[in-house]
Amino acid sequence: MLTNHFLPADERAELQLFTDALERFCDTEIEPHYRDWEKAGQVPRGLFTRMGAQGYLCADVPEQYGSSGASVHFSFAVIEVLSRRGYGGFVGGLQVHNDIIPPYLLHCGTEAQRQHWLPRMASGEAIAAIGMTEPGAGSDLKAIRTTARKDGDHYVINGSKIFISNGQNCDLLVLAAKTDPAAGAKGVSLFLVDTTTPGFARGKNLEKIGQHAGDTSELFFTDMRVPLDALLGGVEGQGFAQMMRELPRERLIIGVQAVAGAQGALDATVAYVQERQAFGQAIGQFQNTRFTLARQATDIAASRAFLNACIAAYQHGELTPEAVSALKLHTTELMGRVADACLQLFGGYGYMAEYPIARFWTDARVLRIYGGTSEIMQELVARSLLGR
Repeated sequence: MLTNHFLPADERAELQLFTDALERFCDTEIEPHYRDWEKAGQVPRGLFTRMGAQGYLCADVPEQYGSSGASVHFSFAVIEVLSRRGYGGFVGGLQVHNDIIPPYLLHCGTEAQRQHWLPRMASGEAIAAIGMTEPGAGSDLKAIRTTARKDGDHYVINGSKIFISNGQNCDLLVLAAKTDPAAGAKGVSLFLVDTTTPGFARGKNLEKIGQHAGDTSELFFTDMRVPLDALLGGVEGQGFAQMMRELPRERLIIGVQAVAGAQGALDATVAYVQERQAFGQAIGQFQNTRFTLARQATDIAASRAFLNACIAAYQHGELTPEAVSALKLHTTELMGRVADACLQLFGGYGYMAEYPIARFWTDARVLRIYGGTSEIMQELVARSLLGR
Protein backbone atom coordinates (compact mmCIF):
# COMPACT_ATOMS: atom_id res chain seq x y z
CA MET A 1 0.00 0.00 0.00
CA LEU A 2 1.20 3.50 -0.79
CA THR A 3 0.34 5.49 2.31
CA ASN A 4 -1.01 2.73 4.50
CA HIS A 5 1.51 3.20 7.29
CA PHE A 6 0.87 6.94 7.58
CA LEU A 7 -2.91 6.73 8.10
CA PRO A 8 -4.78 6.64 11.42
CA ALA A 9 -5.18 3.08 12.66
CA ASP A 10 -8.93 2.87 12.02
CA GLU A 11 -8.66 4.17 8.45
CA ARG A 12 -5.66 1.93 7.82
CA ALA A 13 -7.65 -1.13 8.89
CA GLU A 14 -10.63 -0.12 6.77
CA LEU A 15 -8.41 0.50 3.75
CA GLN A 16 -6.79 -2.92 4.17
CA LEU A 17 -10.20 -4.60 4.18
CA PHE A 18 -11.13 -2.59 1.08
CA THR A 19 -8.01 -3.62 -0.82
CA ASP A 20 -8.27 -7.26 0.29
CA ALA A 21 -11.81 -7.36 -1.10
CA LEU A 22 -10.63 -5.70 -4.30
CA GLU A 23 -7.89 -8.32 -4.71
CA ARG A 24 -10.53 -11.05 -4.45
CA PHE A 25 -12.69 -9.21 -6.96
CA CYS A 26 -9.74 -9.11 -9.36
CA ASP A 27 -9.11 -12.83 -8.87
CA THR A 28 -12.64 -13.75 -9.93
CA GLU A 29 -13.89 -10.90 -12.13
CA ILE A 30 -10.82 -9.66 -14.01
CA GLU A 31 -7.90 -12.11 -14.06
CA PRO A 32 -9.70 -15.00 -15.83
CA HIS A 33 -10.91 -12.70 -18.61
CA TYR A 34 -8.23 -10.06 -19.03
CA ARG A 35 -6.35 -11.60 -21.96
CA ASP A 36 -9.64 -12.00 -23.85
CA TRP A 37 -10.41 -8.33 -23.20
CA GLU A 38 -6.99 -7.41 -24.54
CA LYS A 39 -7.77 -9.29 -27.73
CA ALA A 40 -11.16 -7.57 -27.93
CA GLY A 41 -9.56 -4.16 -27.43
CA GLN A 42 -11.77 -3.13 -24.53
CA VAL A 43 -13.35 -4.29 -21.30
CA PRO A 44 -17.10 -4.98 -21.20
CA ARG A 45 -19.41 -2.28 -19.86
CA GLY A 46 -20.60 -4.73 -17.25
CA LEU A 47 -17.24 -4.57 -15.50
CA PHE A 48 -17.97 -0.96 -14.57
CA THR A 49 -21.38 -1.82 -13.11
CA ARG A 50 -19.92 -4.74 -11.16
CA MET A 51 -17.21 -2.48 -9.76
CA GLY A 52 -19.79 0.18 -8.94
CA ALA A 53 -21.87 -2.33 -7.00
CA GLN A 54 -18.82 -3.11 -4.84
CA GLY A 55 -17.94 0.55 -4.19
CA TYR A 56 -14.82 0.64 -6.38
CA LEU A 57 -15.92 3.57 -8.55
CA CYS A 58 -15.55 7.23 -7.55
CA ALA A 59 -14.88 6.19 -3.96
CA ASP A 60 -14.06 9.68 -2.65
CA VAL A 61 -17.16 11.32 -4.16
CA PRO A 62 -19.43 12.57 -1.32
CA GLU A 63 -22.33 10.41 -0.16
CA GLN A 64 -24.98 12.86 -1.38
CA TYR A 65 -23.87 12.04 -4.92
CA GLY A 66 -24.24 8.30 -4.59
CA SER A 67 -20.81 7.19 -3.40
CA SER A 68 -19.19 6.43 -0.06
CA GLY A 69 -17.42 9.73 0.58
CA ALA A 70 -14.22 7.89 1.55
CA SER A 71 -10.82 9.54 1.63
CA VAL A 72 -8.81 9.87 -1.56
CA HIS A 73 -6.68 6.91 -0.46
CA PHE A 74 -9.53 4.54 -1.34
CA SER A 75 -9.84 5.83 -4.89
CA PHE A 76 -6.07 5.74 -5.33
CA ALA A 77 -5.97 2.20 -3.88
CA VAL A 78 -8.16 0.97 -6.75
CA ILE A 79 -5.66 2.26 -9.30
CA GLU A 80 -2.75 0.96 -7.26
CA VAL A 81 -4.06 -2.59 -6.98
CA LEU A 82 -5.06 -2.90 -10.64
CA SER A 83 -1.79 -1.35 -11.84
CA ARG A 84 0.31 -3.66 -9.68
CA ARG A 85 -1.58 -6.64 -11.07
CA GLY A 86 -0.76 -5.60 -14.64
CA TYR A 87 -4.13 -4.29 -15.81
CA GLY A 88 -2.66 -1.10 -17.22
CA GLY A 89 -4.95 -1.06 -20.24
CA PHE A 90 -8.05 -0.96 -18.09
CA VAL A 91 -6.45 1.42 -15.60
CA GLY A 92 -5.90 4.02 -18.34
CA GLY A 93 -9.64 4.48 -18.74
CA LEU A 94 -10.61 3.72 -15.15
CA GLN A 95 -8.52 6.57 -13.76
CA VAL A 96 -10.31 8.95 -16.14
CA HIS A 97 -13.64 7.77 -14.77
CA ASN A 98 -12.60 7.57 -11.12
CA ASP A 99 -10.06 10.33 -10.59
CA ILE A 100 -10.19 12.86 -13.42
CA ILE A 101 -13.86 13.53 -14.24
CA PRO A 102 -15.39 13.60 -10.70
CA PRO A 103 -13.25 16.58 -9.57
CA TYR A 104 -14.37 18.57 -12.62
CA LEU A 105 -17.98 18.08 -11.56
CA LEU A 106 -17.35 18.61 -7.84
CA HIS A 107 -15.17 21.71 -8.18
CA CYS A 108 -16.52 23.35 -11.33
CA GLY A 109 -20.00 21.98 -12.02
CA THR A 110 -23.40 23.23 -10.99
CA GLU A 111 -25.39 21.33 -8.38
CA ALA A 112 -27.75 20.08 -11.09
CA GLN A 113 -24.79 18.77 -13.11
CA ARG A 114 -23.38 16.99 -10.08
CA GLN A 115 -26.73 15.43 -9.20
CA HIS A 116 -27.29 14.25 -12.75
CA TRP A 117 -23.93 12.63 -13.47
CA LEU A 118 -22.10 11.63 -10.29
CA PRO A 119 -24.55 8.99 -8.97
CA ARG A 120 -24.62 7.35 -12.40
CA MET A 121 -20.82 7.35 -12.52
CA ALA A 122 -20.53 5.88 -9.02
CA SER A 123 -22.85 3.01 -9.96
CA GLY A 124 -21.16 2.40 -13.30
CA GLU A 125 -24.35 3.18 -15.22
CA ALA A 126 -22.56 6.06 -16.97
CA ILE A 127 -18.94 5.74 -18.10
CA ALA A 128 -17.00 8.99 -18.38
CA ALA A 129 -14.31 10.26 -20.76
CA ILE A 130 -12.51 13.54 -21.33
CA GLY A 131 -12.11 15.12 -24.75
CA MET A 132 -9.09 17.41 -24.91
CA THR A 133 -6.58 16.03 -27.42
CA GLU A 134 -7.11 16.71 -31.13
CA PRO A 135 -5.23 15.58 -34.24
CA GLY A 136 -3.39 18.93 -34.24
CA ALA A 137 -3.40 19.73 -30.52
CA GLY A 138 -1.91 17.50 -27.86
CA SER A 139 -0.05 19.04 -24.94
CA ASP A 140 -0.81 22.54 -26.33
CA LEU A 141 -4.43 22.75 -25.21
CA LYS A 142 -4.79 26.36 -26.39
CA ALA A 143 -4.45 25.09 -29.97
CA ILE A 144 -7.71 23.10 -30.05
CA ARG A 145 -9.95 23.76 -33.04
CA THR A 146 -13.27 22.23 -31.93
CA THR A 147 -15.82 25.06 -31.74
CA ALA A 148 -19.02 25.65 -29.81
CA ARG A 149 -21.26 28.40 -31.22
CA LYS A 150 -24.23 29.65 -29.22
CA ASP A 151 -27.50 29.37 -31.13
CA GLY A 152 -30.59 30.26 -29.11
CA ASP A 153 -30.91 27.88 -26.19
CA HIS A 154 -28.20 25.53 -27.50
CA TYR A 155 -24.55 25.41 -28.45
CA VAL A 156 -23.69 23.95 -31.84
CA ILE A 157 -20.42 21.99 -31.65
CA ASN A 158 -18.21 20.98 -34.57
CA GLY A 159 -14.80 19.33 -34.54
CA SER A 160 -13.05 16.14 -33.50
CA LYS A 161 -10.94 14.60 -30.76
CA ILE A 162 -8.40 11.78 -30.84
CA PHE A 163 -6.79 9.27 -28.44
CA ILE A 164 -9.82 9.40 -26.12
CA SER A 165 -9.74 6.74 -23.38
CA ASN A 166 -13.19 5.15 -22.87
CA GLY A 167 -14.15 6.58 -26.25
CA GLN A 168 -16.07 3.47 -27.31
CA ASN A 169 -17.89 3.05 -24.01
CA CYS A 170 -18.42 6.58 -22.71
CA ASP A 171 -21.84 8.00 -21.89
CA LEU A 172 -20.47 11.31 -20.59
CA LEU A 173 -17.76 13.28 -22.36
CA VAL A 174 -16.21 16.35 -20.75
CA LEU A 175 -15.43 18.21 -23.96
CA ALA A 176 -13.08 21.15 -24.50
CA ALA A 177 -14.19 23.53 -27.26
CA LYS A 178 -13.59 27.12 -28.36
CA THR A 179 -16.56 29.36 -27.58
CA ASP A 180 -14.51 32.40 -28.65
CA PRO A 181 -11.85 31.35 -31.18
CA ALA A 182 -10.25 34.82 -31.10
CA ALA A 183 -9.69 34.84 -27.33
CA GLY A 184 -6.92 32.22 -27.03
CA ALA A 185 -6.98 30.36 -23.73
CA LYS A 186 -9.79 32.59 -22.45
CA GLY A 187 -11.99 31.38 -25.29
CA VAL A 188 -11.98 27.71 -24.20
CA SER A 189 -15.03 26.26 -22.46
CA LEU A 190 -15.88 22.77 -21.18
CA PHE A 191 -19.13 20.97 -21.94
CA LEU A 192 -20.79 17.92 -20.42
CA VAL A 193 -21.86 15.96 -23.49
CA ASP A 194 -24.38 13.14 -23.32
CA THR A 195 -23.07 10.83 -26.04
CA THR A 196 -26.60 9.93 -27.19
CA THR A 197 -26.81 13.48 -28.59
CA PRO A 198 -27.39 13.62 -32.38
CA GLY A 199 -24.27 14.78 -34.18
CA PHE A 200 -21.94 12.80 -31.93
CA ALA A 201 -20.08 9.92 -33.62
CA ARG A 202 -17.38 7.49 -32.56
CA GLY A 203 -14.57 6.44 -34.84
CA LYS A 204 -13.09 2.96 -34.71
CA ASN A 205 -11.34 1.63 -31.65
CA LEU A 206 -7.73 2.61 -32.33
CA GLU A 207 -5.08 -0.12 -32.36
CA LYS A 208 -2.23 0.58 -29.94
CA ILE A 209 1.13 -1.00 -29.16
CA GLY A 210 0.16 -1.39 -25.50
CA GLN A 211 -2.74 -0.97 -23.05
CA HIS A 212 -4.73 -3.28 -25.31
CA ALA A 213 -7.69 -3.73 -22.95
CA GLY A 214 -8.39 0.00 -22.99
CA ASP A 215 -10.63 1.38 -25.73
CA THR A 216 -9.17 4.51 -27.34
CA SER A 217 -11.05 6.39 -30.02
CA GLU A 218 -11.36 9.32 -32.33
CA LEU A 219 -14.62 11.22 -31.73
CA PHE A 220 -16.49 13.47 -34.15
CA PHE A 221 -18.98 16.30 -33.65
CA THR A 222 -21.05 17.48 -36.59
CA ASP A 223 -23.52 20.27 -35.83
CA MET A 224 -24.03 18.61 -32.45
CA ARG A 225 -26.54 20.65 -30.46
CA VAL A 226 -26.19 20.61 -26.67
CA PRO A 227 -28.35 22.65 -24.27
CA LEU A 228 -26.97 25.72 -22.53
CA ASP A 229 -26.92 23.86 -19.21
CA ALA A 230 -24.35 21.44 -20.66
CA LEU A 231 -21.73 24.19 -20.19
CA LEU A 232 -19.64 23.11 -17.18
CA GLY A 233 -20.35 25.52 -14.35
CA GLY A 234 -22.56 27.62 -16.62
CA VAL A 235 -19.83 30.16 -17.44
CA GLU A 236 -18.06 30.51 -20.78
CA GLY A 237 -14.32 30.97 -21.12
CA GLN A 238 -13.37 29.09 -17.95
CA GLY A 239 -12.33 25.84 -19.62
CA PHE A 240 -8.60 26.41 -19.70
CA ALA A 241 -8.52 27.54 -16.06
CA GLN A 242 -10.65 24.53 -15.09
CA MET A 243 -8.30 22.16 -16.90
CA MET A 244 -5.25 23.71 -15.27
CA ARG A 245 -6.90 23.39 -11.86
CA GLU A 246 -7.60 19.68 -12.28
CA LEU A 247 -4.38 18.61 -14.04
CA PRO A 248 -2.49 18.07 -10.74
CA ARG A 249 -4.78 15.20 -9.72
CA GLU A 250 -4.57 13.74 -13.22
CA ARG A 251 -0.79 13.72 -13.02
CA LEU A 252 -0.85 12.48 -9.44
CA ILE A 253 -2.94 9.44 -10.33
CA ILE A 254 -0.59 8.67 -13.22
CA GLY A 255 2.18 8.68 -10.61
CA VAL A 256 0.19 6.13 -8.60
CA GLN A 257 -0.20 3.99 -11.71
CA ALA A 258 3.51 4.23 -12.53
CA VAL A 259 4.85 3.34 -9.09
CA ALA A 260 2.38 0.48 -8.62
CA GLY A 261 3.08 -0.81 -12.14
CA ALA A 262 6.82 -0.76 -11.49
CA GLN A 263 6.23 -2.71 -8.27
CA GLY A 264 4.13 -5.25 -10.15
CA ALA A 265 6.84 -5.73 -12.76
CA LEU A 266 9.42 -6.23 -10.03
CA ASP A 267 7.23 -8.69 -8.13
CA ALA A 268 6.70 -10.79 -11.27
CA THR A 269 10.42 -10.80 -11.97
CA VAL A 270 11.45 -11.77 -8.42
CA ALA A 271 9.13 -14.77 -8.68
CA TYR A 272 10.46 -15.74 -12.11
CA VAL A 273 14.19 -15.57 -11.34
CA GLN A 274 13.75 -17.91 -8.38
CA GLU A 275 12.21 -20.55 -10.64
CA ARG A 276 14.13 -20.19 -13.90
CA GLN A 277 17.27 -22.30 -14.06
CA ALA A 278 20.46 -21.62 -16.04
CA PHE A 279 23.88 -23.25 -15.72
CA GLY A 280 22.61 -25.47 -12.93
CA GLN A 281 21.16 -22.80 -10.65
CA ALA A 282 18.29 -20.33 -10.36
CA ILE A 283 19.14 -17.17 -12.29
CA GLY A 284 18.27 -15.25 -9.13
CA GLN A 285 21.59 -16.51 -7.73
CA PHE A 286 23.67 -14.64 -10.32
CA GLN A 287 25.15 -11.39 -9.09
CA ASN A 288 23.93 -9.44 -12.13
CA THR A 289 20.35 -10.52 -11.43
CA ARG A 290 20.58 -9.69 -7.73
CA PHE A 291 22.11 -6.27 -8.33
CA THR A 292 19.59 -5.42 -11.05
CA LEU A 293 16.69 -6.26 -8.77
CA ALA A 294 18.25 -4.35 -5.88
CA ARG A 295 18.53 -1.22 -8.02
CA GLN A 296 14.91 -1.45 -9.15
CA ALA A 297 13.64 -2.01 -5.60
CA THR A 298 15.64 0.96 -4.30
CA ASP A 299 14.39 3.25 -7.06
CA ILE A 300 10.78 2.19 -6.46
CA ALA A 301 11.10 2.81 -2.72
CA ALA A 302 12.44 6.32 -3.31
CA SER A 303 9.70 7.05 -5.85
CA ARG A 304 7.06 5.78 -3.45
CA ALA A 305 8.30 8.24 -0.81
CA PHE A 306 8.03 11.10 -3.32
CA LEU A 307 4.54 9.94 -4.29
CA ASN A 308 3.42 9.72 -0.66
CA ALA A 309 4.62 13.27 -0.07
CA CYS A 310 2.66 14.51 -3.07
CA ILE A 311 -0.49 12.65 -1.97
CA ALA A 312 -0.22 14.26 1.47
CA ALA A 313 0.25 17.67 -0.14
CA TYR A 314 -2.79 17.07 -2.35
CA GLN A 315 -4.94 16.20 0.67
CA HIS A 316 -3.96 19.51 2.31
CA GLY A 317 -4.46 21.55 -0.85
CA GLU A 318 -0.72 22.21 -1.09
CA LEU A 319 0.29 20.18 -4.17
CA THR A 320 1.94 22.59 -6.60
CA PRO A 321 1.94 22.17 -10.40
CA GLU A 322 5.74 22.06 -10.31
CA ALA A 323 5.88 19.26 -7.75
CA VAL A 324 3.33 17.07 -9.49
CA SER A 325 5.02 17.68 -12.86
CA ALA A 326 8.29 16.48 -11.33
CA LEU A 327 6.46 13.48 -9.86
CA LYS A 328 4.92 12.48 -13.19
CA LEU A 329 8.25 12.94 -14.96
CA HIS A 330 10.16 10.88 -12.41
CA THR A 331 7.69 8.04 -11.84
CA THR A 332 6.76 7.42 -15.47
CA GLU A 333 10.39 7.39 -16.55
CA LEU A 334 11.03 5.04 -13.61
CA MET A 335 8.37 2.58 -14.73
CA GLY A 336 9.86 2.46 -18.20
CA ARG A 337 13.31 1.69 -16.80
CA VAL A 338 12.04 -0.91 -14.34
CA ALA A 339 9.89 -2.72 -16.90
CA ASP A 340 12.78 -2.80 -19.37
CA ALA A 341 15.32 -4.07 -16.83
CA CYS A 342 12.91 -6.72 -15.59
CA LEU A 343 11.99 -7.89 -19.08
CA GLN A 344 15.70 -8.40 -19.79
CA LEU A 345 15.92 -10.87 -16.91
CA PHE A 346 13.18 -12.98 -18.53
CA GLY A 347 15.33 -13.40 -21.64
CA GLY A 348 13.39 -14.52 -24.69
CA TYR A 349 10.34 -15.35 -22.61
CA GLY A 350 10.01 -11.68 -21.71
CA TYR A 351 9.22 -10.94 -25.35
CA MET A 352 6.31 -13.40 -25.36
CA ALA A 353 2.89 -11.82 -24.90
CA GLU A 354 1.74 -14.63 -22.60
CA TYR A 355 4.16 -13.47 -19.91
CA PRO A 356 2.85 -10.59 -17.78
CA ILE A 357 6.19 -8.76 -17.93
CA ALA A 358 5.58 -8.12 -21.65
CA ARG A 359 2.33 -6.38 -20.76
CA PHE A 360 4.02 -4.24 -18.10
CA TRP A 361 6.64 -3.23 -20.66
CA THR A 362 4.25 -2.25 -23.46
CA ASP A 363 1.72 -0.63 -21.11
CA ALA A 364 4.42 1.51 -19.51
CA ARG A 365 5.42 3.39 -22.64
CA VAL A 366 2.39 5.66 -22.96
CA LEU A 367 2.69 6.93 -19.38
CA ARG A 368 5.48 9.22 -20.57
CA ILE A 369 3.06 10.70 -23.12
CA TYR A 370 -0.48 11.03 -21.77
CA GLY A 371 -1.29 13.57 -19.09
CA GLY A 372 1.53 15.72 -20.52
CA THR A 373 4.71 14.39 -22.11
CA SER A 374 7.98 14.05 -20.23
CA GLU A 375 9.31 16.97 -22.26
CA ILE A 376 6.43 19.20 -21.15
CA MET A 377 6.96 18.09 -17.54
CA GLN A 378 10.62 19.10 -17.80
CA GLU A 379 9.65 22.48 -19.19
CA LEU A 380 7.20 23.10 -16.32
CA VAL A 381 9.79 22.16 -13.71
CA ALA A 382 12.38 24.36 -15.44
CA ARG A 383 10.01 27.33 -15.43
CA SER A 384 9.68 27.02 -11.67
CA LEU A 385 13.44 27.25 -11.40
CA LEU A 386 14.31 29.78 -14.09
CA GLY A 387 11.06 31.50 -15.05
CA ARG A 388 9.93 31.67 -18.63
